[in-house]
Amino acid sequence: MTELRIATLGGGERTLAPEVLGTLSSSLRGRMLRRADAGYDDARRIWNGMHDRRPALIIQCAGTGDVIDAVKFARAHDLLISVRGGGHNVAGTSVTDGGLMIDLSPMRGIRVDPDRRTASVQPGATWGDVDRETQAFGLVVPGGNISTTGVAGLTLGGGMGWLRRKLGMSCDNLLAADVVTADGRFHSVSASREQELFWAIRGGGGNFGIVTSFEFRLHPLGPTIMLAAPLYPAERATDAIHYWRRYCAKAPDEVGSYVFFMTIPHASAFPEALWGRQVVALPGVYCGHAEEGERVLEPLRRFEEPLLDLSGKIPYTALQQAFDWVFPKGQHYYWKTANLRSLDDEVVDVLVQCGTSRSSPGTVVGIWQLGGALARIRPDDSAYPRRHSPYLVNIDAGWVDGAESSRHIAWTREAWQSLQPFSDGGMYLHYGSLEDEAQVRVAYGANYDRLVPDNFFRLNQNIRPVRTAPALDSIFPARPPAPLRPRDGGLEEPRA
Repeated sequence: MTELRIATLGGGERTLAPEVLGTLSSSLRGRMLRRADAGYDDARRIWNGMHDRRPALIIQCAGTGDVIDAVKFARAHDLLISVRGGGHNVAGTSVTDGGLMIDLSPMRGIRVDPDRRTASVQPGATWGDVDRETQAFGLVVPGGNISTTGVAGLTLGGGMGWLRRKLGMSCDNLLAADVVTADGRFHSVSASREQELFWAIRGGGGNFGIVTSFEFRLHPLGPTIMLAAPLYPAERATDAIHYWRRYCAKAPDEVGSYVFFMTIPHASAFPEALWGRQVVALPGVYCGHAEEGERVLEPLRRFEEPLLDLSGKIPYTALQQAFDWVFPKGQHYYWKTANLRSLDDEVVDVLVQCGTSRSSPGTVVGIWQLGGALARIRPDDSAYPRRHSPYLVNIDAGWVDGAESSRHIAWTREAWQSLQPFSDGGMYLHYGSLEDEAQVRVAYGANYDRLVPDNFFRLNQNIRPVRTAPALDSIFPARPPAPLRPRDGGLEEPRA
């Protein structure tokens, strides 16, 4: 084993001697990879092909012990680190250039307790993994919309999907977690243990430690649910959004619905006559009995005669994979997101302009209806802020040719900027390609000052310290923990 040059937190480099690396390697149950090692390229590649970074060292953790050793090693040598869970983060922050990547992807264990309706999930698991295990018992935890998304990153950033209005966010259903903090210490946190750290990891991102286990509350749902998925001509988008807006005003919390601007791909799953056609989709899912859902979602399919209607009763696991094709691994992605104060006619006009002027056929512009369970939790009950916006817009740019990146990034920024006059400043940070610290500060609003780590974990949607980092035995600012208050109106469970 030869010596290794590796990046430090201060922006420089240091040399690690062979004997130092050998001692670390011998302590691990998992693998330690360098650039010349077999498996290195597979380990460093993530879902977003725009980020082609090369860590100097990768530690593939087999368990919590490996995570503790990796953190202590990085701290002792002042190393720049990144943390990879599912590797689905659009900003690409799970991979560092020249530093140490702590890779949690081998840790994919899941244990479901159907009697207690809980699931313990390791940080390398994807939502597809979780859905497979929980649906064996007719149970769900609210996750994202894409099965390959990592559980850890989505939950730490909030976590929204089809079930958001009935069951809340992923972080709202987190009961407890095991966390390794920047000093290498192990913490079991919950509403009754280490409350401030528990508060911070529910929406505060990866700033506060590495979660090695999540315990979620489960809810009865499935195995069959109702999906509405009609596709209409993009030329009818303005009237379609007005129609959808009226539907949303009366929709029960069981309905999770969207508007998507997209382009039909050249794929056998779609009629050839529609390949390349710009459409506006009005998908929706009912969180309850599929038969009742068919009735409640019917209006989404009756705006007018659809170009294509992909609606039907499908297994919940199939729903969670149904839109994976929209965001294939290895494509280039750059996303922006914003909460909207309303969906009045002026906003609709701007959204239609964004949706129909997309610079790439792989780009999707989505409008989410929020409210319901999301808004019944006070903004300071968890780190995830700004819960009372009625709508969210995502501008999800995707393209194949890396040489076109500057054009698609410029279009995305321009489209996002055009929506700022209608935003309350909030955004879904998990879906953002963030370059500006000010955006993070605005997004967290009043919660920002309470979210001040020592910034050892900084390759994320970073919350920077406002003063010198505290000592290792004080990960948070010197202030007493805020008392936890009961949530307003608990989260109802859907009918089985």
